[in-house]
Amino acid sequence: MQPEHPCILVSNDDGIDAPGIKALHRELASIGNVKVVAPDRERSAASHSLTLQVPIRAQHLSEDVVSVNGTPTDCIMLAIKNLLKVKPDLVVSGINRGANMGDDITYSGTVAAAMEATLLGTPAIAISLDRGDDNGFDYAAAARIAREVSLAVLARGLPEGTLLNVNVPNLTSEEIQGVKITRLGKQVYEDLIIEHTDPRGRPYYWIGGQQETWSIEPNTDYTAVADGFVSITPIHLDLTDYRTFALLEGWELDNITEAARAGRDK
Repeated sequence: MQPEHPCILVSNDDGIDAPGIKALHRELASIGNVKVVAPDRERSAASHSLTLQVPIRAQHLSEDVVSVNGTPTDCIMLAIKNLLKVKPDLVVSGINRGANMGDDITYSGTVAAAMEATLLGTPAIAISLDRGDDNGFDYAAAARIAREVSLAVLARGLPEGTLLNVNVPNLTSEEIQGVKITRLGKQVYEDLIIEHTDPRGRPYYWIGGQQETWSIEPNTDYTAVADGFVSITPIHLDLTDYRTFALLEGWELDNITEAARAGRDK
């Protein structure tokens, strides 16, 4: 059952001043009490990292908006464990500037914020907006999609250990074709590293200079978004590959410890 006045925690990895998080805040404020706790600057590709070697500082920009000098994961942990007076009913991370699909979710700070919330027992959604043909971004439709998905999660909940990764095509609400439940796609990584030489003759490198190319496969997040559909991919945090149990059991793994003991005794 949906709470009467749900507390919704919003974060991202594009930073507290990103237009995506502002659009998300405005839209979700129509359905609940929104608290924003987000990095003080862009932390894209931060993945599920925590800040452990330096202090984390939180700056209260307003009653409901807090800027944190840490990662998206820091923000969620700090908000739920310390800053918020009540545990949020829902965490929504985004709206990310660019899609988070396929293998890229392992790098994404946007998805990592939703993962941290899930680990802490709060239903969570990560929402991202694909790039337009001109690399521009119109967050209006994605914000409305986030609102509707949020209402569905608040009303129905999510299975334990599961979050929703939502990717929205960069189209108007009228142009979006519908919603598809998808699996993660597969990106083809080519020319990922760009090498140059500085004025002193020393090499330096840029990671991520490639043009994105994807395997065209049915029922994937990439194919859905490319066809004009909203992609919703359920992500489960148990990464165990249970199918490989039988394979490993055939490896006679007891021999490993016996061999290790024999090596130690030499």
